[in-house]
Amino acid sequence: MDTPPLLTDREALERHRKRAARAPELFLHEDAAAELEERLLEVNRTFTEPALISAFPEPWLEILPDAKVVADTDVLDLEEGAHDLVVHALCLHWANDPVGQLVQASRALKPDGLFIGVMFGGQTLNELRAALAQAEATITGGLSPRIVPMGEIRDLGALIQRAGLALPVADAVTRKVTYETPLRLLSDLRAMGETNALAARDRRFLRRDVLTEALRLYIETYQEPDGRVRATFDMVWLTGWKPHPDQQKPLRPGSAAQRLADALGTTERPSGDKPGSA
Repeated sequence: MDTPPLLTDREALERHRKRAARAPELFLHEDAAAELEERLLEVNRTFTEPALISAFPEPWLEILPDAKVVADTDVLDLEEGAHDLVVHALCLHWANDPVGQLVQASRALKPDGLFIGVMFGGQTLNELRAALAQAEATITGGLSPRIVPMGEIRDLGALIQRAGLALPVADAVTRKVTYETPLRLLSDLRAMGETNALAARDRRFLRRDVLTEALRLYIETYQEPDGRVRATFDMVWLTGWKPHPDQQKPLRPGSAAQRLADALGTTERPSGDKPGSA
């Protein structure tokens, strides 16, 4: 079988992250870490052997100070069955094999251990994507990959089951951030380590006329009433448990003790019938 093309140029990604680490802008990590804390409180369980997969672990260690920190390399430095909690923190969207990442995280969990992952989803930076695409198509007549493709919540949710995790849940939290100018957004992306590290990217610098037109389109299309411009960050949360015999399980089809129509106090009709039809 042919090897699938790589999504990410890991060397470029690491260069971008090292550059960002000199003066990082981690407000989205801080926001997601606070969300993680709330979710763990809802679980109402004490985790004593957590692992954290992160490129920027500092905000997350405020929540999980005793976590083993693991880099998001293709092969994760995780021992099988060693952890009761594994958190994949805002880096899964760069994975060449996201299913493989979740499978490795699942193997690292003890029975009834919890996996929580958060990653940028498909609506992230939709404004910047649209402005860049329109500007480049208008001026050059073509398109180049500029922003890492990010999955939609339905597709990402399916990854949990493919990794063999039970009781899967996927949900999204959307953050709208405003900036004085689109250039300020680009500066923040650089300080987040989230600039273009696609393996198929154009190695040449973005043409000045294309950038100028993209900035103009961004302001024209996405300016808020106060004069600032908006940027969307779509954070998709994935949750699943390592299977265990004592976990809750869905009922088998046909095993219900009461008809749904009786519970709702309605009359059951064959599919296709309308209320009041003869």
